[in-house]
Amino acid sequence: MAVFFLILNTISALLFIGFVKHPIYDDVYNVLDVHRYAGEGVSVDTVRRSVNAPGPTSFLWMAAAVRLLGGNELRAARLGALLSWLLLGVGILIGARGSRFPQLWFSALLVTLVFPHAATASASVLTEGPALLFAMMAVLIWVESIFQPTITSRLVLTAMIGGLFMGIAVTCRQYYLMLLPAAVLAASIQSRRGSVEKSSLRSVAVILSLATAIIPVLLLALTWRGFTSPGVARNMLNTEVGTSILRPVVTVFYVALYLVPLTFPVMLRLRFAQYQRALLFAALAGIGATYFRSYLLQPGPLKSLVHIGERVPAGEFIIFALIAVVTIYNALALGLQVWSRGASLFSSPLVVFALLAIVFFIGEQVGVGGNMPFYDRYLLQLAPFLGIVAFDVVPGFNLQRLLALLFLSVVGQVMLWRHAFGG
Repeated sequence: MAVFFLILNTISALLFIGFVKHPIYDDVYNVLDVHRYAGEGVSVDTVRRSVNAPGPTSFLWMAAAVRLLGGNELRAARLGALLSWLLLGVGILIGARGSRFPQLWFSALLVTLVFPHAATASASVLTEGPALLFAMMAVLIWVESIFQPTITSRLVLTAMIGGLFMGIAVTCRQYYLMLLPAAVLAASIQSRRGSVEKSSLRSVAVILSLATAIIPVLLLALTWRGFTSPGVARNMLNTEVGTSILRPVVTVFYVALYLVPLTFPVMLRLRFAQYQRALLFAALAGIGATYFRSYLLQPGPLKSLVHIGERVPAGEFIIFALIAVVTIYNALALGLQVWSRGASLFSSPLVVFALLAIVFFIGEQVGVGGNMPFYDRYLLQLAPFLGIVAFDVVPGFNLQRLLALLFLSVVGQVMLWRHAFGG
């Protein structure tokens, strides 16, 4: 299934790159950094002059493609982004076969590929592709090294490579800083549960791998003198270190929203008594959430969908209320499913890591200041972890789930190709 969507996204991206010659909105500012790195190379000065909030490594990746391929700069940069997605797919498909959790990794890749923003990220100069490549390969390598029944010196070296990839992922997109505390806690939880043999060599592997992960992060922080580029144009939307209390609430809402199709049909599995109470609570909470819809509706497909109702009296209110009720109801159903699993939910270190990554991603939103809204595209960074959790809690495939995933993929293709027709 994942192979099908990898091929679909690749063909779609190649057609888009060949057909759409002009930069789309998602390309405009990113091309500026790619152009500078391709023309001037990488140095402290060029990194400090970054005009985009994400770290420089994704732009360096695409700049390398520009220098290698030559010709039209925009097309070469887009092909570089697409290459990162192809390597991501091939890397997971090959690496997962030697993993102890192959089905979970295939699920992670599948959900990442069908995520609505994946098609656009595959065909445009967006930083998510290289970031996901390093992040997912980092977690695959690190988890499979640290949580082997018996640790060896070779596995210590492999874990350090995984740690290095974690650090590089952070320099692609700073949100991947969540991987470091997730790794620390995942190792601690599995050790306390006795899921792995305790040994000093395993502790050394964890320490050395995380120390390796910190090196690229420190280099970026020292170059930028913080986690925001000093070259970010002040007249643009920007992200800076600050405090935002409501931003994590918005993030939780969007995580719950995307879990609806990913965990479908868990909402249909409640017993009658549970169904009544859950539906009543969801209805009350969903209607109450409409009061905050102006804040909860961040740029993305949800906002576009809700705005369809503006032509009808109370249309936006009704559409958002229905979506909120379904989202909250599904979250309750999923929560009951997780509760029924109990301690067995933590039996897989990969699932533990994924859960912690989601929690830390939500938590780190508190420290995001500036005037940058929470684009729901940011959840593409969480897609593999959402896929791992969703398919662990609700395993298996059926027609309903397949249709839900196909729906997400179709939405993604529509979002991509609307750019070709002036959308």
